[in-house]
Amino acid sequence: MLGIPGTSASQATVLDGYPLAKKGQAARAFGAAFTVSAFGGVVGALIMAASLPILLPMILAFGVPEFFFLGVLGLTMVGALAGGSILKGLTVASLGLLLTTIGYAASTGVPRYTFEHDYLLESLPIIPVVLGLFALPELLEMAVRNTSIARIEASDSKDATLMRGVRDVLENWWLTVRCALLGTYIGMLPGLGVSIVDWIAYGHAVQSAKDKSKFGTGDIRGVIAPEAANNATKAGALIPMIAFGIPGSLGTAILLGALVIKGLKPGPEMLIDHIELTFSMVWDIVIANLVAAGLLMIWSKQVAKVSFLPGHLLVPGVAVFVLMGAWLASAAMGDWVSCIAFGFLGYWMKQGGWPRPPLILAIVLGKLMEDNLQLSTQVYEGYSWITGRPIVLFIIALVVLTLILAVKGVIKTNNTPKKEDAVIAGEGSGKNPILSLPLALLFLGIFVWAPISAAGWEPEAQQFPLVVSYTAIIFLALIIFTDFKEVLLKVREASGLGGAISASFEKADFARSTSFIAYLLCILVATVFVGQLISLTAFVAIYLWRWGNYNWKICLGYAAVSWAFIYGFYDQIMHLFFYPSMLFG
Repeated sequence: MLGIPGTSASQATVLDGYPLAKKGQAARAFGAAFTVSAFGGVVGALIMAASLPILLPMILAFGVPEFFFLGVLGLTMVGALAGGSILKGLTVASLGLLLTTIGYAASTGVPRYTFEHDYLLESLPIIPVVLGLFALPELLEMAVRNTSIARIEASDSKDATLMRGVRDVLENWWLTVRCALLGTYIGMLPGLGVSIVDWIAYGHAVQSAKDKSKFGTGDIRGVIAPEAANNATKAGALIPMIAFGIPGSLGTAILLGALVIKGLKPGPEMLIDHIELTFSMVWDIVIANLVAAGLLMIWSKQVAKVSFLPGHLLVPGVAVFVLMGAWLASAAMGDWVSCIAFGFLGYWMKQGGWPRPPLILAIVLGKLMEDNLQLSTQVYEGYSWITGRPIVLFIIALVVLTLILAVKGVIKTNNTPKKEDAVIAGEGSGKNPILSLPLALLFLGIFVWAPISAAGWEPEAQQFPLVVSYTAIIFLALIIFTDFKEVLLKVREASGLGGAISASFEKADFARSTSFIAYLLCILVATVFVGQLISLTAFVAIYLWRWGNYNWKICLGYAAVSWAFIYGFYDQIMHLFFYPSMLFG
């Protein structure tokens, strides 16, 4: 609905799901997503039951080198698929990996890139980053342009119903089956499968499609593939937990604790002495998926109508949810600073044509990849593991193949403008070199500064930041060269630099956009003095009055409901710690 990934496993769904909502087809996207989610969950459970005896050797064949390169494969997939520039996608992924090095290094305990702020010692929380990067730019666009989520009238989307989404799944049944199989087997990889499976499924859907031109702009197959795969991982994640006691996801980690409390030991006895309990888990997944899909079908028809509400009515309510959601990360003012900072960065990236999903996936995978890289080099005393393990070589071949196919698609698109046959994603497809070039220079400064700051650290703490930074610098050199040529072209077209900058800022609605960001900064400042309850409520009323031009009854009524919700839900139900304001504690 808003282009915000609900979990790390739903990032790829955003690429086509949100554009469908913009087209007024949110109900269609819901129908397809819930149908394939149920199917993927059921198929995954049945495949798990049938595959338990033969999958154990396969799981044992994966070690830390394989897990590291699986992370590389996932980032390559998202970098190549999310946006119009492969180099920009890979650079953004590198930035996400560098951000994961903030805080104490696991190997040495050295604090890295904390700027002597306690807030950053435990690494950068992901929730404020995700909400800022994805939610705030979309809210900003709705506020500036006064548009609803859907860019069309409700009467023009009568054929985009839940049942239309169900029919889409039936028409693409073979894609659904393939992605459910992918989800189950990739879900077996502990801690990694659920994070990369949606991108691998999305990449498979793109590469196997005859017509690739609509992916990223609202292709229903871009919803079907990742949603079928990510729900199938639920069953796949159970396999390593049951067989070896290795949790495949956060949910199975909790389940493992429950088994231990009941005196049950994961391993062969779960497949022999307690086989009935193991199969009860399979049937739990089947039943839960069918019930959940049915309930979501009932509720989502009404939720889809929200996409046609006026933007000025949605913005203040969603802004409250976003800021309070960011506050849940650690209940520190740093959460809001991070959220707003990444909101501005997300807006800049969106306008400049830089894809945002690679950054989030990199933050999810970064710690895991750094740990696996260090363990691999220590265990194998160097880098011999890169060429000495067959599965590693196979994954490297997949990475190279992904890049070749992506580059081939871009070249084919450039050579055949009449018939586009490559991924032209809505995400990261903006063309504004005047804004893109300064962002590229900023990123270059970050990646040059990072190794310099790491000079005094121990080798183990330096390794990952250096690898990431040097790789990104190569990408950025090529990006800056390309952007600089495009800037010169824009300057010639506008008969001067001033005219080019003015046209670029006008295209990005820069003045109104910075005004909205100023409103968010005012919330931050007001919170220090009067607290969140008053600052957020005042924002709702002032926004509706100044931006929406609503009468005082609507402004005060909406503000009163917001105050009651913040106080009733976050304070009375969740018992959240609010910021201790100067005036009211």
